[in-house]
Amino acid sequence: MIVTTADRPSEATVAKARRIAGELSVPYRARGRMTLRQIGAEMAEIRLFVVTDREVRYYEGQTDTPLFFHPSMAFVRVKRLRRGETDPLITLSGCEEGDTIVDCTAGLASDSLVFAYAAGTSGQVTAIESERVLCALVREGLAVYESGLADVDAAMRRIRMISMNHLDYLRQLPDRSVDVVYFDPMFRQPIHESSSIQPLRQLVNDNALSIEAVTEALRVARKTVVLKEHRHSEEFARLGFERRHLHSSKIAYGVIEVARTRE
Repeated sequence: MIVTTADRPSEATVAKARRIAGELSVPYRARGRMTLRQIGAEMAEIRLFVVTDREVRYYEGQTDTPLFFHPSMAFVRVKRLRRGETDPLITLSGCEEGDTIVDCTAGLASDSLVFAYAAGTSGQVTAIESERVLCALVREGLAVYESGLADVDAAMRRIRMISMNHLDYLRQLPDRSVDVVYFDPMFRQPIHESSSIQPLRQLVNDNALSIEAVTEALRVARKTVVLKEHRHSEEFARLGFERRHLHSSKIAYGVIEVARTRE
């Protein structure tokens, strides 16, 4: 993989590109007059991380369609919360203002954003992403993306992205130290028409969620541990979650209410 910049970058953009290259332990290459297609033609396998003055983009296998951070449906969900409406994830998790949430499988941080808005300025969302390229892409996007709504942008800035294995992260947390632990692993039964997820499949960790990770989540959570999966998935039963879903949706949330398990 190579990290480069847009054509005629600012000094700040070059500095950011060099920083990201160092973080990912890959070469930085000055763009010069070369097009991305020309740079890609020199690579045995196209993997380009491109830093521009406004965003970062990732190209894999081609130089036409990049992956980049965008809040997507999370923005719609947050706007509903702004209007005083409910969100199924927030309701089922019991998330309230001031809560501390760990999103163990951040991906594009869509659910992290919904949590961050619901938890408010006194809350805290830590988003764990094991794949370093994806973590860097989303972290940089969260830092600069402008939605046009100041409170939504502030919620993005409050999300703390960490690149590490979620089981390792959970193991280092004290007992009952967070309110909600959330898992959204790649579905065992993919929803193939989900166009927003398809570009991610080449980057994300697609390992199944382990029973050990759920056990650690139950140890550190005060309120709930939540799993998102296909509504017909057998993962809920395997991992001990009570399946709950909306009848109009292909996804379901599994919930373990921690207080009940300790009674």
